[in-house]
Amino acid sequence: MEIIHISAECYPVAKVGGLADVVGALPKYQNKIGHIAKVVVPAYETKFIRESEFEVAYDAWSNYGNHHFSYRILREKTNKLGFDLYIVHIQGLTDRPNVYGYADDTERFIAFQIATLDWMAQWEHQPDVIHCHDHHTGLIPFMASNCLKYQRLNNVPTILTIHNAQYQGQFGWDKLYYLPAFDLWKGGLLGWEDAINPLASAIKCAWRVTTVSPSYLEEMMNNARGLESLLRQERWKSVGILNGIDTEVWNPETDPMLSKSYNLKTVEAGKLANKKALCDVFQLDASKPLFTFIGRLVDEKGADLLPDIFYNALQQHGDNINVLVLGSGDNWVEGRLNQLKDIFGGKYNVYIGYNEQVSHQMYAGADYLLMPSRVEPCGLNQLYALRYGTVPIVRRVGGLRDTVTDIGDGGFGLCHDQTSIWDVTHSINRAVDIYNDKKTFKAVRKTMMKIDHSWDRAALNYIELYQILK
Repeated sequence: MEIIHISAECYPVAKVGGLADVVGALPKYQNKIGHIAKVVVPAYETKFIRESEFEVAYDAWSNYGNHHFSYRILREKTNKLGFDLYIVHIQGLTDRPNVYGYADDTERFIAFQIATLDWMAQWEHQPDVIHCHDHHTGLIPFMASNCLKYQRLNNVPTILTIHNAQYQGQFGWDKLYYLPAFDLWKGGLLGWEDAINPLASAIKCAWRVTTVSPSYLEEMMNNARGLESLLRQERWKSVGILNGIDTEVWNPETDPMLSKSYNLKTVEAGKLANKKALCDVFQLDASKPLFTFIGRLVDEKGADLLPDIFYNALQQHGDNINVLVLGSGDNWVEGRLNQLKDIFGGKYNVYIGYNEQVSHQMYAGADYLLMPSRVEPCGLNQLYALRYGTVPIVRRVGGLRDTVTDIGDGGFGLCHDQTSIWDVTHSINRAVDIYNDKKTFKAVRKTMMKIDHSWDRAALNYIELYQILK
């Protein structure tokens, strides 16, 4: 079976969040079980693309409305990611350093989707499945089944995976002319609440819809930023498939980004060595429990509460805990987190930005990882933490509910029900007590590291879904 994954992100080509990790891993695992999975992403100006070798697979012209553009489909030559990688180069649109954040993102991603479909429509064969990821590729199910120029793709099943329904890519009807010709009476398949909504369109037009955890699918029925009724209407074709992690990239025994590798037998010494190295860099005390946060500093992650949570915890526990934050996002949150360094020097630090190596070192060196999310479709950070023997402290929401069971219930994490300062602070207090109970703490670590959250199971689940449609 030939599967074409189309996405705005793919690790390590271009990464903003968990979408990249999924698209960078799922195709590799699908290939391992005997299928042909390929990935198509825009050709950004990133380090990976600059340092990789590509060959031209296709070269042509196209247009969105009255705007004509030339594009090239380039294939990475070495297959070093474990799957065929294709990048779509559109001069002036895709060739920029950032994935998102430009005033013309609508035009950029429409051009990317049109170029991708133009290329696929002239293939001598048809793929078995077109798998679209999030709203940036959300117009593809509509165009593949309704635009006249893509008639050869009408019978190819399309899958939409919703990684985060909070982002939908809406734009005005004045840009309808950007799309290739179709029967205008079908225009209702594009719209939602007085705008063209790519995510809503994909939910309507895709043959199947998946979410990245079973709990998130159920939560979206009541909280999907205006799409709740549509999702309930399309519930019959929707399924939640829990993400996995790439256990080749995320493996403390072989991870080249760590100060010291370790496994289940050497976890205590290995984590202590990584903790000491991390604390040396950030001027912290390795003899104290280390609490961390890794992620985007935005409201949906509960990051707006972090400054007050950490202030209260550090005041309450004095010199008995350390806190380290890695992330970027809301300027106000960044500023308040930076201010805490002046108050709690020697037991608190923050790295504003993102650094892949620092994140790996934090998963390996930390004792606890905080995820007080308001919305968490799946969450990968808690899975990385479990793999590295770091206890996750999570709110029971989305994929966090599906993957973390509280220690009090015979599990291996610390769970709370609300994204509130009180709930998270209470969990931190529990964590300090558990840390001081060395026997329990060591047993929890070993339990966590035995859990299999690889992509093997999820890759099979997706294949089974595809096969239903053939």
